[in-house]
Amino acid sequence: MVEAPTHIIRAALEPDLYRDIEIPSDRSLYDLAAAIVRAYAFDLDHAFGFFPKLAGHIYDAEPRYELFADMGEGDGSLSVRNTTVAQAFPRVRKAMTFLFDYGDEWRFRVEVLAMGKREPRKRYPRVVASVGKAPPQYPDFGEED
Repeated sequence: MVEAPTHIIRAALEPDLYRDIEIPSDRSLYDLAAAIVRAYAFDLDHAFGFFPKLAGHIYDAEPRYELFADMGEGDGSLSVRNTTVAQAFPRVRKAMTFLFDYGDEWRFRVEVLAMGKREPRKRYPRVVASVGKAPPQYPDFGEED
């Protein structure tokens, strides 16, 4: 039996704050989003999207993949539930912006570092590297630094 390939993807909030995640290539972008959010100890409680533009006004970039498309409100966006990681990220070094929470606008730079091979008895998706302390999803604005 041939094991499915995997993608090793870096999800970075800053150059020195990132999580490297290994995920089977046939999993959906929804699964990747959930893995990124979980790797940062956030709750998956907001809409999100993947955009091919890395800076500036990302919303009109195409192709874009948004949860809104799965809710019938996509306005030209493609589905995150029906698009695989391999379809959206076909090669090493392919990068996109993962926008989580359109209000707070958590912007992650998501880039394929390498392709891997799924190993028996390993649970996926899995965090293979963690650098930097994740910020709180909902900072307490009443606290002083």
